[in-house]
Amino acid sequence: MASRLATRLLLRRPIATICISRSCRCVRHFSTQLLEGLPRYSTPTRGRYFLPNSSPYQLWSRSFASENGDLVEAVVPFMGESVTDGTLANFLKKPGERVEADEPIAQIETDKVTIDVASPEAGVIEKFIASEGDTVTPGTKVAVISKSAVPNEAHVSPPEETSWKETPPPPEERDNIEEKSPKVEPVKKQEPKLTTPPLKSSSSEPQLPPKDRERRVPMPRLRKRVANRLKDSQNTFAMLTTFNEVDMTNMMKLRSDYKDKFVEKHDVKLGLMSCFVKAAVSALQNQPVVNAVIDGDDIIYRDYIDISVAVGTSKGLVVPVIRDTDRMNFADIEKGINNLAKKANTGALSIDEMAGGTFTISNGGVYGSLISTPIINPPQSAILGMHSIVQRPVVMDGKVVARPMMYIALTYDHRLIDGREAVLFLRRIKDVVEDPRRLLLDI
Repeated sequence: MASRLATRLLLRRPIATICISRSCRCVRHFSTQLLEGLPRYSTPTRGRYFLPNSSPYQLWSRSFASENGDLVEAVVPFMGESVTDGTLANFLKKPGERVEADEPIAQIETDKVTIDVASPEAGVIEKFIASEGDTVTPGTKVAVISKSAVPNEAHVSPPEETSWKETPPPPEERDNIEEKSPKVEPVKKQEPKLTTPPLKSSSSEPQLPPKDRERRVPMPRLRKRVANRLKDSQNTFAMLTTFNEVDMTNMMKLRSDYKDKFVEKHDVKLGLMSCFVKAAVSALQNQPVVNAVIDGDDIIYRDYIDISVAVGTSKGLVVPVIRDTDRMNFADIEKGINNLAKKANTGALSIDEMAGGTFTISNGGVYGSLISTPIINPPQSAILGMHSIVQRPVVMDGKVVARPMMYIALTYDHRLIDGREAVLFLRRIKDVVEDPRRLLLDI
């Protein structure tokens, strides 16, 4: 039986997967939309069409079955428009283990997210073709899976080898042996004498730690990407940071008064991030230049507000994006943040959820940071830094009282944003957070 070939058409449309035989130009497809001029269906349909020899479409093929149709290959999936390759981070299964259809068997680490390589069919992993640490591209073969093989049985420890032991002689013979055998006195070992005096460490030479106490490991791709972007940001932008402090008394009282009713109605907790996101939206609307960006000799003003939220994970910093925050209420923002945070911690973020963003908020206060100067996330022009809430003495109506205070910082591109706009932006956030009623009255 002639082996089948899985073929992908390289079109600007969503990729359609078809099957084509070697003996003819006949195409069998399972798609709702394939080529221009052909019928389109609202449900998956099996059809048969003929491509002319002069077809303008380029075909990319890979073999996915052997002559007997038992072996299938797991390949690296499409990783996004802006991602061309990745690193095979680790295997989730071992050769000989059984996998189900669409079950992840390996993970590909890209510059932005971690992508799973899934098994195309249920079966047993026969072997791995690629190795951990290899650079792979979409379509690279990773593993061979047998649909009919039997998984390896549980590892059984080999039987213990019985060592041959000499049967001890009877007591009478043992006495005779001891009488006949000569007594050998143990030879005393002489301790070697040190002829070379111990080396004296020079006080002028630095005492470096031994190499066996150091570990050298490859840098993950995500960490490389973060490092390069941060350094590019530092080299490109004329960064300047301005600070202010916020009295969190009213905001914390608002949360305390309505937290139970908020959870009961919206099934999500009311946190501080949604408050600062709404305050940032108001400030960006008042100072639209902070939402703009320099592109060559032009300035691009964006009439939408997509706020990126920095999330620290075990693999590195990721910045997923909440779309159209100017159209969201508090509950929508909290749900969006919780959903993206869960995906970030489990490595399930997609490329689309990481792309874009017009402004970033970073909350270092969750780790106890008192004050910092955040770095701009390109291609944006500013970033807001939140910090920990600390009881500090402040003067209120001529009296010194203790208040829950937070330092906030705005790092901005001074090439585009002047100090006046930056200070007014941060002042607007301070006013809204200290008196949330301003959002209702739009003042």
